[in-house]
Amino acid sequence: MRELPLQSLCGKCCGVKRVNNDVYWLWLQGVLGEGAMFKELIEEFGSVVNVYNANLIELRMSPNLTPKQINRISQSKLNDFEHIIYDCNRNNWKIISYDNESYPQRLKNIPNPPAVLFVSGELVDIDNSVVIGMVGTRKASEYALRVAHLMSKGISQAGAVVVSGGAIGVDSASHRGALMCGAKTIAVLGCGFGVNYLNENKSLRDSICRNGALVTEYPPFTKASKYTFPLRNRIISGLSLGVTVIEAGEKSGSLITANYALEQGRDVYAVPGSLISREFRGTNKLLADGARLVTEPVHILENYSEEYKIDLSKVKTFEELMNSERDKSANLPDNTNKKDDFVNIDKGREKQLERSKFEASLCGDVKTVYEAISFEFEHIDEIASKCELTGSAVMAAITQLEIMGIAESASGKRYRIKQ
Repeated sequence: MRELPLQSLCGKCCGVKRVNNDVYWLWLQGVLGEGAMFKELIEEFGSVVNVYNANLIELRMSPNLTPKQINRISQSKLNDFEHIIYDCNRNNWKIISYDNESYPQRLKNIPNPPAVLFVSGELVDIDNSVVIGMVGTRKASEYALRVAHLMSKGISQAGAVVVSGGAIGVDSASHRGALMCGAKTIAVLGCGFGVNYLNENKSLRDSICRNGALVTEYPPFTKASKYTFPLRNRIISGLSLGVTVIEAGEKSGSLITANYALEQGRDVYAVPGSLISREFRGTNKLLADGARLVTEPVHILENYSEEYKIDLSKVKTFEELMNSERDKSANLPDNTNKKDDFVNIDKGREKQLERSKFEASLCGDVKTVYEAISFEFEHIDEIASKCELTGSAVMAAITQLEIMGIAESASGKRYRIKQ
C-alpha cells in the first residue's frame, strides 16, 4: 500500500484532511520526465490520481508507458516531491498544474505540454491575448538587436504580449522592447528558479517578474543544461499564436522553436537578413521554406486583428518606431543608421560582444540603472520609478555611467544611453 500523501486541513470540515492535488502532478512530471507525452496516459486511467494508485499489472498493460517509466513509477513516492511545494510557498513561486483552471488552454493543446508550470510574477490571460514569441541568436548583431527591440516595442504598444527565453542577445532586446512601453512580457526559462544562471541578466529577469512573469517547467534549483533549452523552446511556441525569428544561423536553437511552432500549428515569421552573412542563413531559409516575411509590426498583428480587436491603423511603422527612439534635438547626421547596414553587421556584432562583456562587469545600483535607461531621453524621476531607487541613488549611478562614456544628459534632468 502506497504512503499517505501530502495533506492539509480542510477549512470547511474540521479535522478532515484532503490531498494537495499539485503533488500528484509534480510526481507525474518527476517520474516521466519533462517533455514526456502524458495526455494519453491520463485519458487511459481517468486521472493522475488513478495513475499513481494503479498496480504493477495495470501499469505493465498500458501502451503509454515504457519499462523504464513503469520502474520509476513503482519506486517513487509522493513524499519525494513534497519539498517542491514547500520551496515554492516559501519563495512565492506559483505552481500551476495541468488540471488547474489557470493553466493556459493554448499550451494544453500541444502534443507534450508540461504537467506543471512554475511561475514567478503574474501570468497574463494567455488564451485571450495575442502572444508572440520573439527568438534569435545570443551572439546577435546590432542590426538584429535593434530590430528585435523595435519590433517587440511595436507589437507591444498595440496590445500584444511578447514571450521569449530571457537569454542575452535577441531575447533580452525583445523583452526590453516590451518593458520600455509599459507592456507585459513573459520569459520562459531553461532552468529552475533559485539557481545562479546568467547573472548578467538578473536585473532584467527581476523587471520581467514585476511586469509579467517568469515561467519554467523545471522544479526549483534545477540547473540549466544543453538538454533543458530545446524542451524550453516548445513552451515558448506553445504559449504563442506565432513565433518571429529575428536572426538565426543554420544550427541556431531558434530554428528548434520554429519547428515546434510548425508542429503545433503556430504561425512562423522571419525577418530578412544579409545574404552574405552565415548568421542569417537559418532565417533566410525559413523565408525560402514559407515563413511569413516581416518588415513591419503590422505584418505580425494583421493576422489576429479581427479576432482580438486590434486597430491596425494605430500600429506604428518601423520608421516611426526608429524616429521615436531618436531625440530630435540631437541633430544626428543622416548616416546615423548606417551601423544597421548589412555591410556593417559583423562589425556591429563585435561591438555588441564588447558591450555584453561590459554589462557583465556592472553591479549594484549602476547595473540596475543601466538596465532601466533607454535610448530615449527620460527624466530622472521616470528612471527612478522604473528602478525603484531613490533619486540620489539613481543620480549617483548615472554619474558613473557618464564617466564611463555610456550615458549622456540633456536639459531638464533627462538622460539616456548613448547610441
